[in-house]
Amino acid sequence: MRRKTAQALALRARIVLACAEGIDNKTVATRQRVTSHTVSKWRSRFINHRVDGLLDAPRPGAPRTIEDAQVEAVVARTLESVPTGATHWSTRTMAREMVMSQTAVSRIWRAFGLQPHRQETFKLSTDPFFVDKVRDIVGLYLDPPLKAMVLCVDEKSQIQALDRTQPMLAAGPGHP
Repeated sequence: MRRKTAQALALRARIVLACAEGIDNKTVATRQRVTSHTVSKWRSRFINHRVDGLLDAPRPGAPRTIEDAQVEAVVARTLESVPTGATHWSTRTMAREMVMSQTAVSRIWRAFGLQPHRQETFKLSTDPFFVDKVRDIVGLYLDPPLKAMVLCVDEKSQIQALDRTQPMLAAGPGHP
């Protein structure tokens, strides 16, 4: 529907109500600041279709170029896999993978509320000694030794370090 549908619908209703009072098209048009053709159109649509006639009629548009199966494939791939060498799909990588435009992928994700870059879970470490390390750290918090100080340095666990694509550049003169 159009952005101003509520106002457009209210105007159509005012036109029809004025016509129902027996006011002629030209007077209604003048009062509502529309053309008499517009008044005639909405009067006729109301007579033929009642209240439903005041709603926007379907408008022609370009036919769909993406089939339901393709939409389903994009959604499934987004939810069930990650691209090689990355932590999550971007619209561009998914578009290349599915052979469609980045805009199409973006629209599909928006329609289904998908945001692969915003994960709601955390990743567990693959370190084989992870559980032992967690126990040691939690033990320090639960039963710290006398006069002990526990420092916690948090890393951005949602950001996975990737291999650099460019070599490190030498520092410029005057910069260590």
